[in-house]
Amino acid sequence: MVLLLPAVIVLSAVVVVPLLLSLWSSFTPFRLTKPETVYQFIGIRNYQRIFGDLDFWIAFGRTVLLLTVALNLEMLIGLGLALLVDRQTRGQRLLRTILMFPMMFSPILVGFQFKFMFNDNVGLVNNALQSLGFTDKAIPWLIDGKLAFLAIAAAEIWSSTAVFAIFILAGLMAMPREPQEAARVDGCTPWQTFRYVTWPFLMPFAFIAMTIRSLDVARAYDIIKIMTDGGPAGRTEVLWTLIARTAYSDARMGMANAMSYVAILLSVAFTAYFFSKLGKARAQVAGDW
Repeated sequence: MVLLLPAVIVLSAVVVVPLLLSLWSSFTPFRLTKPETVYQFIGIRNYQRIFGDLDFWIAFGRTVLLLTVALNLEMLIGLGLALLVDRQTRGQRLLRTILMFPMMFSPILVGFQFKFMFNDNVGLVNNALQSLGFTDKAIPWLIDGKLAFLAIAAAEIWSSTAVFAIFILAGLMAMPREPQEAARVDGCTPWQTFRYVTWPFLMPFAFIAMTIRSLDVARAYDIIKIMTDGGPAGRTEVLWTLIARTAYSDARMGMANAMSYVAILLSVAFTAYFFSKLGKARAQVAGDW
């Protein structure tokens, strides 16, 4: 116990104490411009305001939309990449390394890259579309709300599809070949073999990746902050950009901490959902295999 004391002290200093202070401040009208307000207890008033705050629920809905779009497309693209890499007999190690390449970039750097690519004047995307004759004028990717959301989703998908690809590829490499060969002998088409033999075995790996990525997307901040800063006119505002704006631009730290705890509870709910799906997928694999 004495040997664990330094670790306990460090964890308390950097984790437990800040969490308790932020939890306390969520029950106060704490403003950065008025430090003395951190001592004024107001009960659950901040939480009541959150549940009646339309901006918060719009940001929450946009976060769920981003999570849904990003996770589904990442899974589909990652599955395709994993199947292609698994079929290769030569250079597979090199392909796996290239597959991980986008993950090596920090979200801030990815944000800067895609902000330049989708720039309406000098961006690579507009230049390519105009050169190929698809459009004769610049498309305002980061100025139009819907297009800006698509640009952010593209950045998220590019940077993190490798998570799904790597997990699914690991599943393909661990999968025994005998059931697939038996399905082919029985006359199953490639689609039937994939649908009823390969995919059920890969589902637990896909749900593990989905659980990890759901936490990342639910707390998305860096890429959106760099690309649009929640704009234009708040149309790409998600939970954590709204929380940051409330805390630092509006100086309402008490309200921001209350929003943070509500957002954390929502993230836990999504994680619990994916864990339940993972448990069912693993039970199905155990029964079938």
